[in-house]
Amino acid sequence: MLVLVAPGQGAQTPGFLTPWLELPGATDRLAAWSDAIGLDLAHYGTQADADAIRDTAVAQPLLVAAGLLSAAALGDVAPGAVAGHSVGEITAATFAGVIDESTALKLVRTRGVAMAEAATITQTGMSALLGGDPEVTVPHLEKLGLTPANVNGAGQIVAAGTLEELAALEADKPEGVRRVVPLKVAGAFHTRHMAPAVAKLEEAAKELAPADPAVTYVSNKDGKAVASGAEVVSRLVGQVANPVRWDLCMETFQELGVTSLIEVCPGGTLTGIAKRALPGVKTLALKTPDDLDAARALIAEEAAAATA
Repeated sequence: MLVLVAPGQGAQTPGFLTPWLELPGATDRLAAWSDAIGLDLAHYGTQADADAIRDTAVAQPLLVAAGLLSAAALGDVAPGAVAGHSVGEITAATFAGVIDESTALKLVRTRGVAMAEAATITQTGMSALLGGDPEVTVPHLEKLGLTPANVNGAGQIVAAGTLEELAALEADKPEGVRRVVPLKVAGAFHTRHMAPAVAKLEEAAKELAPADPAVTYVSNKDGKAVASGAEVVSRLVGQVANPVRWDLCMETFQELGVTSLIEVCPGGTLTGIAKRALPGVKTLALKTPDDLDAARALIAEEAAAATA
């Protein structure tokens, strides 16, 4: 079974969309999305520097646009399941047919702006922990008032909270953690500090008319497969202020019988985790259009195995 996944914030790099815009129709599609949300996605994806695309209000729609462009370039693909990490859940919801592309871009634009605004209320941040056992690390973080905002599997945990709490973590690392690495993000995403953003997304969600997923949609709230479009949207809204449990998503992939995993542009992060957490599963990251032929071959291989 093939799983199609979409990465979250931090995967973007300066100029990463440039080669994708050389594909037929890509420039026109990106221009239409840019007009719809009032943001020049082509500029940010091809010319803007690292600081400009680190802005939450820019990065999130840019990532969703990249995921949709790269998936469209694959041609016909029928994954057995889809999932996304953080903002990548909006991309995955589009893959599943819960919302259309235009709705996805408008929703993610609202999400990015709302989260950027919420991040200005209190000085907060996020730090990655290298090493350690989650059963030891998570209680330690909670003792310090921090949230394990991303539990990614393969030993990866990202802590989030106030700058004071993160400083305390630097001085008092959990047993087994070798390093605490501050991340270049605007705030403590997927924590209570994002509650104001949840309220704004709730209002935006009232305008949506979601369809039920056409393929298995795996939620990073708890790794559960969600069959209702309304429930998918409800989780997209609430997930802004709750931890990402990518580890549980991968457990569900295993239960579903995953044999291949393709990560849409800008791919690399989730395939890297999968290589460690899902041994034996074939993985492929769409970084540039040069990866498309290999991805299509993997899709064809999966389709042939399903009909054998």
